[in-house]
Amino acid sequence: MASSLVFPSPSSTSTTSLTHKSFVPKRTRFPCYVNCEISEPVNGKPRVPIINDGTLPNFLQARRLQNAVSRNNNRLKIFTGTANPSLSQEIAWYMGFELGKVNIKRFADGEIYVQLQESVRGCDVYLIQSTCPPANENLMELLVMIDACRRASAKTITAVIPYFGYARADRKTQGRESIGAKLVANLITEAGADRVLACDLHSGQSMGYFDIPVDHVYCQPVVLDYLASKKISSDDLVVVSPDVGGVARARAFAKKLSDAPLAIVDKRRHGHNVAEVMNLIGDVKGKVAVMVDDMIDTAGTIAKGAELLHQEGAREVYACCTHAVFSPPAIERLSSGLFQEVIVTNTIPAIEKNYFPQLTVLSVANLLGETIWRVHDDCSVSSIFQ
Repeated sequence: MASSLVFPSPSSTSTTSLTHKSFVPKRTRFPCYVNCEISEPVNGKPRVPIINDGTLPNFLQARRLQNAVSRNNNRLKIFTGTANPSLSQEIAWYMGFELGKVNIKRFADGEIYVQLQESVRGCDVYLIQSTCPPANENLMELLVMIDACRRASAKTITAVIPYFGYARADRKTQGRESIGAKLVANLITEAGADRVLACDLHSGQSMGYFDIPVDHVYCQPVVLDYLASKKISSDDLVVVSPDVGGVARARAFAKKLSDAPLAIVDKRRHGHNVAEVMNLIGDVKGKVAVMVDDMIDTAGTIAKGAELLHQEGAREVYACCTHAVFSPPAIERLSSGLFQEVIVTNTIPAIEKNYFPQLTVLSVANLLGETIWRVHDDCSVSSIFQ
């Protein structure tokens, strides 16, 4: 049967006043965020509110008008899969586009059918599709969409993957293991993609698995701008890495957060999705701890880290991540009272059953829209994050 794609239309939202108090991140941009208030479900799923001009800073308002009026956009096409259509709609709105028309169906046996319903011959095509749960189905849908565009004579095909599944399978830690990230990279390349645009990969080495250009989008500016609106003194802040592997990410985050001090949770993992906290490196007593990670899956690592931070005297604990995978029992752990707030982005769509009062969902639509424009215009992408 056909998968019905119904996109929420842009609605008027109240203007968000972003007042920077006590500390200001260094050269951060794109203050676009929303509290996750689940209302008006679309197709049984909660709708991520779509930003309007009132929530954009002046330079982005001007950029959006320029996008809509001044450009020759005939050769740029944006299509979305079924993984995260609300984010795709926001990106298209920021860029001044309508999403391309595509027919995506599931046959009775689960096979995926894709037909583009407008010409893409000679066009630069951007396919927006996260490989979020169900990962295998969404990945296969992306591959079939790429193949459809290639056979329709698209000039270039860019796979915009807000959440890149299989990124954690990036190396062999034991004998006879597969490296799933490399396999998925090969599949995307062989399907016909010319470029990949991905958000906050689990490890930078995953970019090297592709034989095509990869633009790595860092979502830190969105989270930093939101934290800047909090009434937190810079002297009270400490950035915490939930494991040793995330130290580089946390250090970069702390540097932009008024050079906040850094603490590290040392843990020993006994199996997949099972973690045990051992000790804490750094001082968090009487401070507001901001835990930073690329994703939250079962929340075992970050929840046990938060328990340790409270034991060591932390006043409040915030959890920040880009990808909210939220596999069971993540919601129970995150809503147990350990966290003052859990801050995530909409690279993975919000699901109603995963909502809890401490959850805040930030939109990365403006950031991705700006990145797509810069790729299309052959401009620098890295300058966004400097």
